[in-house]
Amino acid sequence: MLAGLGVVAFSLTFPGTAWGLESFGPWSLVALRSVLAALIAGGVLLAGRVPLPERRHRAGLAVVGGGVVVGFPLLTTLALQTSTTSHAAVVVGLLPLTTAALGSLRTGERPSRTFWVAALAGAAVVIAFTVQQSGGALASGDLYLFGALLVCAAGYTEGGRLAREMPGWQVIGWALVLCLPLAVAGSLVALPLEPVHLNAHGVIGLVWVAAGSTFLGLYVWYRGMAAIGVARASQLQLAQPLLTLVWSFLLLGEEISAAAPVAAVAVLVCIAATQRAGRRAGRESRTVRS
Repeated sequence: MLAGLGVVAFSLTFPGTAWGLESFGPWSLVALRSVLAALIAGGVLLAGRVPLPERRHRAGLAVVGGGVVVGFPLLTTLALQTSTTSHAAVVVGLLPLTTAALGSLRTGERPSRTFWVAALAGAAVVIAFTVQQSGGALASGDLYLFGALLVCAAGYTEGGRLAREMPGWQVIGWALVLCLPLAVAGSLVALPLEPVHLNAHGVIGLVWVAAGSTFLGLYVWYRGMAAIGVARASQLQLAQPLLTLVWSFLLLGEEISAAAPVAAVAVLVCIAATQRAGRRAGRESRTVRS
C-alpha cells in the first residue's frame, strides 16, 4: 500500500512539472522545488528532534539527494521543455527494471527467474506503448530522460537500502536538507535570469512537486521499499506511465490512444506476477532461515 501510494504521487510529477513551467523557468522551478521540500523536511525533523544521521549513512544520503532531489527533477524538467508528458513517461517505463537490477547488485536481493521474466515483459509493454504514443520517434529531450532514469534508479536503490536502517521519512528528509545550500544558491542565480509569470497552475504545480512528489511521495515510497524489498517495490512503478497518461489527459488535455486500456491490463498482469514471485521468494527465504 505504501509503495503504491508513492507510485500514485510520482505519476503526478510530470503534469505538475508541466504546470510549474507555466510560471517558472526550468532551473528556477527545480531550485524552488528543492528549497520548499527541504524547508518542509527540515521543519519535520526539527519537530521530531531527530539527531543528525550517523557518519556511515551520509554517503548514501548524498546519493539519494543527487539522484532524486537534484538529478531526476532537473533532467526531467529540462526534457519537458521539448517533450510531452506522455513521451516522458518512457523514463518510468524503464525505471522499474533498472531499479530492480541496481537493487539486486547493491542490496544482494535475488529475485526469482519468474520475477525477471515478468519484469522484462512489463518493461516491454510500457516501452512499446509509450513509443506508439509518441509516433515511434525519439524527441530531442531523450538524452535528458535517459540520464534521469539512471540517477533516479541509483537514488531509489540507495534510499531503499537506507530505509532498512532508519525511518523512510528521515532518509528523504536528510537528503533534502543536505541539498538545501545548493538549492538556495540555484534559486538566487536562476530567479533573476529566468522570467516569472505567476498563475494558479504554476503555483499548484510547484507546491505539488515539492510537497507531494518530493517529500510525501518519497516518504511512503521508501517505507514501502524497506518493507517488501527494492526489486519487488520497483515493479509497482510499471503502472506509473499509464497513470501519468491519465493525469495528462485530465489535467493537460493530451490525447490517449485506444491502446491504453490494453496496455493497462497487460501491465497489471505483469505487476501481479512480480508481486506473487516476490511473496513466494520471501516465504522460501524465511523457510530456509528457520
